[in-house]
Amino acid sequence: MAFQTEYDFELPRGYVDENGNLHKRGVMRLATAADEILPMRDQRVQQNPGYLSIILLARVVTKLGDVRAIDTRVIERLFTADLAYLQNLYRTINEVEVPKVHAVCPKCDHEFDVNVSFLNETAEA
Repeated sequence: MAFQTEYDFELPRGYVDENGNLHKRGVMRLATAADEILPMRDQRVQQNPGYLSIILLARVVTKLGDVRAIDTRVIERLFTADLAYLQNLYRTINEVEVPKVHAVCPKCDHEFDVNVSFLNETAEA
């Protein structure tokens, strides 16, 4: 099975372009380190940290209907439901799920899953 880097989506409401055309189907790619780091230099983000998600989405949404170029103006013009949908999709496809190991207690034979973190974090009891 190939590693998936692009994800199709359909906006709940859709983007209405300057000609009144509705665009609902699109593609989002996985974010790179540059996608997360480079926008931090942008003055719009420095003045308003909330603008980060607009720039991130403009970088990772690669297709939206027949729109030729996805830029911050397109993302800014999305309905709030569509913006929230794309933000959630971004988090879903880019966050790594914590690996789990199936374990069995040697004393009582109780079976359970244990989260395995390779980061320097304390385990939750």
